Amino acid sequence: MNRLEQHLADKLNERAQAGNLRRLTTQRASIDFFSNDYLGLSSTGRLAGLMRTNNEHSTGSTGSRLLSGNSEQAETLEHTIASFHKAEAALIFNSGYDANMGLLAGITNRHSTILSDELCHASIIDGIRLSQCSRKYRFNHNELTDLEEKLKKHAAEGPVVVVVESIYSMDGDMAPLAEIAKLCKEYNAQLVVDEAHATGVIGKHGEGLVCSLGLQDKVFARVHTFGKALGCHGAAVVGSKILKQYLINFARPFIYTTALPGHTLHAISTAYQYLSEHSFSNAPLHDLIAHFRTCITETGMEGWKNSVSPIQALVVSDNERCRALASKLQSACLEVRPILYPTVPLGMERLRICLHTFNTNEQIDILANTLLS
Repeated sequence: MNRLEQHLADKLNERAQAGNLRRLTTQRASIDFFSNDYLGLSSTGRLAGLMRTNNEHSTGSTGSRLLSGNSEQAETLEHTIASFHKAEAALIFNSGYDANMGLLAGITNRHSTILSDELCHASIIDGIRLSQCSRKYRFNHNELTDLEEKLKKHAAEGPVVVVVESIYSMDGDMAPLAEIAKLCKEYNAQLVVDEAHATGVIGKHGEGLVCSLGLQDKVFARVHTFGKALGCHGAAVVGSKILKQYLINFARPFIYTTALPGHTLHAISTAYQYLSEHSFSNAPLHDLIAHFRTCITETGMEGWKNSVSPIQALVVSDNERCRALASKLQSACLEVRPILYPTVPLGMERLRICLHTFNTNEQIDILANTLLS
């Protein structure tokens, strides 16, 4: 090995010795309690069944949106997304990661202050890191008192941006958005909300937590991703027309990447049509969540995070114990993955269990009984 490869091998060995080396695995024929396909649009083939794919949808977009990759199809879809989420405009990005990085690095500068929840996703953290902002602070998770103290301290220093998630990806809990929006208005701060795990799940038609609370006029920008409940790929930033035009000019992940191809845009459009149907309901998913909460309460097992979302977390607090418990479930054909340090803080290792419309009460009962056995 050369010196660089030796350095890489040493770092991998350090991680292996610590018991937290990441590895790629493939999905087996088992009960899915680990994917983000909350409405089953992807894994059940339902989205493919709804799509009327034909040759008019390209397999490649040939360039960035600013060169050859723009289309009437993309612009029509952005109008659909904006209307669905009750916003002036929407701009499609290739992923939620790209959207968060482009948005946060783009709208802030060295005069800005960013206050983010300590449990925000890595894409938000990286977007903040890439910004030119020198005043970057985290507030305690969902703690309004800590947020207000930081708003009081930094409100006069320049533009302030507060960043939260509507549903947090590791704990599954919700942000107190109404109270946060009120604080942002009081201290003249702009609120950014990542709705990745709320899209399709929260609200009568899956519009997200912001719309379900009627806060769309009190939030500067939202990020809605399509790779979870919508069963597709990509994301959109929704907000004002000025924000959209600004991101077209200054969001580097948008400017310098090849646009999504036509067949992907068609899939996203089909998913939004499905959510918009009068017959759509995510109530069966919430019924399953309620059954799950009842089951784990009856087991008396401690360590469960409080969540009314499809994400349910059992904190185990040790990498090896967490792996062993996940292996036990997998041996029973229950596909649950351990979430280990450093993905979560040391001592907060957990099983992350995701619920879907295609899961059944009986499967949940088996999961609960296996955990107890």
